[in-house]
Amino acid sequence: MRGDPIHGAPPPPPPRRRGSLLERAVERYGFQPGAGLRPMGPAPARQPDAAEPPPPPVPARAPQPIDRARLAERGMLVPGGPVSALAEEFRLVKRQLLLAAREGDAARSRSVLVCSAQPDEGKTFCSVNLALSLAAERDLEVLLVDADFAKPDVPDTLGISSGPGLLDALADPTIDVEGCIIPTDVPNLSVLPAGARSDNDTELLASDRAHALLQRLERANPRRLMVFDSAPVLAASTAAALAEHVGQVLVVVRADRTSESDLREAVALLDGCDTVQLLLNAVSLQPRGRRFGSYYEAEEEA
Repeated sequence: MRGDPIHGAPPPPPPRRRGSLLERAVERYGFQPGAGLRPMGPAPARQPDAAEPPPPPVPARAPQPIDRARLAERGMLVPGGPVSALAEEFRLVKRQLLLAAREGDAARSRSVLVCSAQPDEGKTFCSVNLALSLAAERDLEVLLVDADFAKPDVPDTLGISSGPGLLDALADPTIDVEGCIIPTDVPNLSVLPAGARSDNDTELLASDRAHALLQRLERANPRRLMVFDSAPVLAASTAAALAEHVGQVLVVVRADRTSESDLREAVALLDGCDTVQLLLNAVSLQPRGRRFGSYYEAEEEA
């Protein structure tokens, strides 16, 4: 008779249960028991997702003085000067831009591209004056970016020295763009030079690095508003590339020069930005016509 099924052959041993995480770590990495879990061999490699230390702060640079006499000779706004018709006109312009900045995306709408359809229509004149007017605001820090890479005129207009700038930071990942910014003696106004001229400036501006770098500039300081002085739209392709990175575009239209066909073509090329506004420049006014500035002059004569 076969054995009693109750007292028959013993059942197979249960499957071996794997040890705890700690036990498996001891077996795998050779930890020495009782030694504070120090590995007996070399230390394991650092995990790739470990947090990197923040970059060192950019050393503070001494502010460069703006050449106020040069600005006055060119008929531009002079920081600290008396209120003039030109000052009032740019006050109106900046109010519209600031309103759009508050209503739009918190970061991107604080980037304004100033350009024109053709050369010699006053876009640098307008971008510098706009930046000077914006710097008078109590709650802003204005960064004027020289983005006319073929003819960078912003440092010369302000009478400051240039240096490494935007193109250098785009071409070389080891260059910190914040370290290229030049503070001025005008409160709340700094300048980012164009940098060394490059044959592939448009490709650099269209790169993922440009997108990340410009976003970093936008978000580094919630009080910062950036004004880009760009090349004429129909003379260089950089303005169209920059339009994809900004929240507002201001096209300078010279009353006695810009043709309607040029203006339409330029605006069509700036379709990377949803907000495009026009600024009429070089308008001739009647000597006795209504004009900003006469109110203040009358007050002084009274």
